[in-house]
Amino acid sequence: MEFKSDKPIYRQIVDYAFAQVLSGAWPAGERVPSVRELAAEMAVNSHTVLKAFDYLTDLGVIASRRGMGYYLQPDAAAVVMAEQRRTFYSTTLEEVFDMMDMLGVTIEDIDRHYREHRAKQV
Repeated sequence: MEFKSDKPIYRQIVDYAFAQVLSGAWPAGERVPSVRELAAEMAVNSHTVLKAFDYLTDLGVIASRRGMGYYLQPDAAAVVMAEQRRTFYSTTLEEVFDMMDMLGVTIEDIDRHYREHRAKQV
């Protein structure tokens, strides 16, 4: 995995985990890769992965089972979706609004481009 310099590595690992959850690659209730496995796969320090796992545990995405590793919580996808939406509205959309103001782009412009984009998808 290539890491970006504008975001802490542990947060990029969290984003990776979010993508795994939402894509179904990590099924609900199943064991997720261990800290060591993920650290080796991503070529990072295991403490960095542990920090990401602590964050995921605090969110309720994964839970540790003593002696067995980490497991995805049954409602992990809903938790991840809610967290991603919260981030989208509080960060991404705020940046878009600021850029819109700077460029004089209206919500009608955005709506038109969104509809054109969706039409191409179908």
